[in-house]
Amino acid sequence: MTAGRRTPWPGQPSGDAAAPAAAVPADGTADDARLRERLASAVAASDAPDTVFAVSRHGRRTVHSGGTAPPPPRPREELRYEIGSATKTFTGLLLARLLQEGVLSGGEPAAACLDGGRAPGGDPVTLAHLITHTSGLPGLPADFRLRGLPAWRTNPYARYPADRVVAAFLRHRPRHRPGTRWRYSNFGVAVLGHALRAPTGTPWEDLVTGRVLRPLELKDTDLRATGPGVDATGHGADGTTPVPPFDAGGFQAAGALRATPHDLLTFLEAHLDPSRVPDPDLAAALRAVRTPVLRRGPDLVHEHTVAWVRHPTDGGPMYFHSGATLGQQALLGFRPDTGTALAALCTRRFRARDPFMSTAYDLLAEA
Repeated sequence: MTAGRRTPWPGQPSGDAAAPAAAVPADGTADDARLRERLASAVAASDAPDTVFAVSRHGRRTVHSGGTAPPPPRPREELRYEIGSATKTFTGLLLARLLQEGVLSGGEPAAACLDGGRAPGGDPVTLAHLITHTSGLPGLPADFRLRGLPAWRTNPYARYPADRVVAAFLRHRPRHRPGTRWRYSNFGVAVLGHALRAPTGTPWEDLVTGRVLRPLELKDTDLRATGPGVDATGHGADGTTPVPPFDAGGFQAAGALRATPHDLLTFLEAHLDPSRVPDPDLAAALRAVRTPVLRRGPDLVHEHTVAWVRHPTDGGPMYFHSGATLGQQALLGFRPDTGTALAALCTRRFRARDPFMSTAYDLLAEA
């Protein structure tokens, strides 16, 4: 699979990326009723112990929750859910902000950031390659399965800490020149998180907290599990067997975040209307992450920004990213043309036919 035509790095807002959100309908009563019915159907179709579908339309929020398990002591919409790979949208926004600030250019060789500043030979893997999945790295390090096997059904990532991620990257030799092929890689985004520490003097956890979470006032978003009553409990493929809270190990930048549905809507609403974000660098970054930086696949129909997958609809592009841990799944997305944002969350990991993801994607596409 080869990467398609790329826009200049870093991408600047252009076209629909700079367009304002759609105008608010004068009377949304009938639409609101239909939306509530649609969300109730989506929850029922998802067949998970706990499910939340949260939608924002022009800032008006509608949330519906339910599930096959008895209701928890705390309302489902107030729990924090593991969002897995949707964490990458936060990491992409963080990198875009660092570019806007002039702290980075995106062209820094990752190996130089991780290996004492020593310049790598040949065609180096850059920070831009890592966030766009064009680094040539596999999805996971070569020895990940062997290392994680004893905890494969509980927490394999916890057995692969940060130093192993960095060491695996420094000894890896890509088969293809960086920037020429697209391959989705948890490994690559994890490396990016660690590589950001050298040029900024700050670990990824503190960077994402200080540059993204706090400015957007995401007070119910964190990297660590607190426990029952605060965090939702994940379940395996049978929908009944609980699994331990996810531990991302050295892959924090690729999948560690957990958040409430309302925090996720706040995050997505900022993408819909960056002008309402008082921090100018963050507002500029929010616009930048809507700009495609590569196209791939047959006829180059699949577009990617530094944070989102972008698919066409009749009214305009929709942006989305899914995520999964061993016991939970999430899909986040937004549509500038309709002023709609969606945060869909559930506490079951589907292995084959997945009613949750397909329902969430269709709901966003139809919004």
